[in-house]
Amino acid sequence: MLPAIAVKQICKRYGNVQALTDIDLEIQQGEFFALLGPNGAGKTTLISIIAGLTLANSGSVKVMGYDVTSDYRHARLNLGVVPQELVFDPFFTVREILHIQSGYYGIKGNAHWIDEIIERLDLSDKAGANMRALSGGMKRRVLVAQALVHKPPVIILDEPTAGVDVELRQTLWEFVRQLNRDGHTVVLTTHYLEEAEAMCNRVAMLKAGKIIALDQMQNLIGKMAGNNSLRLRLLPDQLPAELQPLEINRIGGMYELRIDDYTQLESILSLLRSAQIQVLEMQLQQPDLEDVFVNLMQNDEN
Repeated sequence: MLPAIAVKQICKRYGNVQALTDIDLEIQQGEFFALLGPNGAGKTTLISIIAGLTLANSGSVKVMGYDVTSDYRHARLNLGVVPQELVFDPFFTVREILHIQSGYYGIKGNAHWIDEIIERLDLSDKAGANMRALSGGMKRRVLVAQALVHKPPVIILDEPTAGVDVELRQTLWEFVRQLNRDGHTVVLTTHYLEEAEAMCNRVAMLKAGKIIALDQMQNLIGKMAGNNSLRLRLLPDQLPAELQPLEINRIGGMYELRIDDYTQLESILSLLRSAQIQVLEMQLQQPDLEDVFVNLMQNDEN
């Protein structure tokens, strides 16, 4: 099976700035993939190259087997991109915009699918409204609808929930999950790392135009094993001398202790009982994607 997206040795330079360096990446059909990195890491540049909006200085990109430069018509038919910026035509209604977008791809008789997209993205009440009259969140929903109007097998979401309300996030993710279950490949860039962790199976992290991590989500988080901690609120508010070497922080009146594995929990609680110290509150802190992200971005060796 051909990869949904195949990126080979992509380099991009803007003047003296090396935006991307030797990017190699394959995203398989049906994946829910996260492309993460800080501002300026090269995520949007890479997406623009995949979408055929920017030319790379070297390397190649294929979408569903079609080269984005030499066979751009087929490549673009197989790709839908939701941009980070709110770009819209102020002279048409929501429904008109989607019909125009269908025409751009040469699709006729698309009214049924347009109706379904409008309903699934909760745009029914705004279908006849002019784009200028919509809120920022509603405009972002229309951008998602535009990206899906030609039923592309590959969908790229560039910060799709930036600055939008909780209701839209829930509506959008429910729809996107269903598209992924139906076989669509979804690539997500976001600064909401909890969304990426909850939604995506595999992740690539960019830093200064280079991929510094590429793995299954759980594998990346699993590499942080041993960074677990235990937070305790105690009465009286004192830590036995035997446990003080484990203390790493005080957070909101709670002691945070480093634990290497869960077998330590019983010995810690036993020491507290022996010291006649009562546990008022206990929280087990496990590493998550944010911990992985911060660790990788702060590692100068990368």
